[in-house]
Amino acid sequence: MKKTLVSALTTALVVGAASTTFAAANPFEDVPADHWAYDAIAQLAADGVIEGYGDGTYRGDQEITRYEMAQMIARAMAKGGGDKALIDKLAAEFADELNNLGVRVAALEKKVDNVKWTGMVRYRYITRHEENNSDRDPDKGTHTNTNGLLLRLEPQMQINKNWTGKARIDYNSNTEMDDAKNVDKVEVDRVWVEGKYNNFLLKLGKFNVKTASDYGTTMDYRIAGAEAVIGKEVQVAVRGGRLNLANSNAFAHGGKSWGPGQTGHYSDSGKMGGETASYVGLEVYNDRAKKFTWGLGWQHVRGEFDTNTGRGNLRGIGDNINIFDIGLGYKFDKNVSLTGVYATATGLKDMDGDRYSDESKFKYSYAFQLNYKGAKRDKPNSWGAFVAYRHLGDASIIHPTCRENGPMNGGEKGVELGISYTFAKNIVGLAQYFSGSEILSGNNVNAVWTQLGFYF
Repeated sequence: MKKTLVSALTTALVVGAASTTFAAANPFEDVPADHWAYDAIAQLAADGVIEGYGDGTYRGDQEITRYEMAQMIARAMAKGGGDKALIDKLAAEFADELNNLGVRVAALEKKVDNVKWTGMVRYRYITRHEENNSDRDPDKGTHTNTNGLLLRLEPQMQINKNWTGKARIDYNSNTEMDDAKNVDKVEVDRVWVEGKYNNFLLKLGKFNVKTASDYGTTMDYRIAGAEAVIGKEVQVAVRGGRLNLANSNAFAHGGKSWGPGQTGHYSDSGKMGGETASYVGLEVYNDRAKKFTWGLGWQHVRGEFDTNTGRGNLRGIGDNINIFDIGLGYKFDKNVSLTGVYATATGLKDMDGDRYSDESKFKYSYAFQLNYKGAKRDKPNSWGAFVAYRHLGDASIIHPTCRENGPMNGGEKGVELGISYTFAKNIVGLAQYFSGSEILSGNNVNAVWTQLGFYF
């Protein structure tokens, strides 16, 4: 296919809808002002679609290669607008050349739009029933119902080819249906930058930590700090920062934090130190896409000490906690997988009398989960299901995935069932049910957790 100046004119049609007037100055000395294509060539040069030959000439009567034509099409695609049908037709004709220009096209697209927004609108309904919770909080009813509505915005800013800025902005509106109490909150939940260099990833800021070694069993919550991950087939993650104890309900027993300000069964009244703790984590794990997956992890949480009370803010378990975990997983085929996790805590102190003298009840955690398929946002009618048994000792889990996105709290054990379904593209429903008991008291617990998400 031989093309000369016609190529530029074709591309002019491609971007013509985006460029309504031709008022740009012509940068090419060999295109006279009275040339019939002068305006089109000048505008295309101003838009960055054509560049000439670097010596100030356009050489409009010279045959161009398919590679040069593909470059112009790629720039037009990155610019956007124009005749989409014509762009698609040209892209099909020059598909091979455009594929070879993939990196260059991606780079052009980032320059055109280096800020992208995604997010979701989410509705949750949660109901929990406990046989008798006077063991923990006598002022709270045994049956709670919560409606939760959330609008989430997630901007992503391309800084350069290696660095990206990211954030998560949440508007929450929760209603405790038992007392009709509304809680509305707007929060910049996360904000961080991350740099990628081959097999090395660095995060700095306020970001989420989901422990990969144990499939999120011990932690799925944000910290303020830094994380470095290196490797491909086998990865090593090192992180450190500050953990907000009050917001995360870290080491939560039935939804109650061991953080500052707890009274009654939890601690003495009065000042309990700060609301944050130091956090350090180290993990080694293999590629999660492998048929057989494994991981080893260590997490350290050090609470702040209050000289006035002689205690720290990790009440009831100690001030200097180490959690060691191991996780194993196996994919039987593309649809069915099984995971198993074990975690144990050290550094515990009995800071609440005989109530927690039996460490075996809350220093260990373990879980087994069988998964079948899974709902995919871009595939209507796709679905998935799982069944799991979990024993979550208070001291050996910080804030697990099954608490962040499910019906279980810390300090509970039992069976959890879940199902997911994609009703239409980007509309996904989840439903999970937990039946078990509170570890320390033995009280029966039943909970239903449902969610409907609209993603964009």
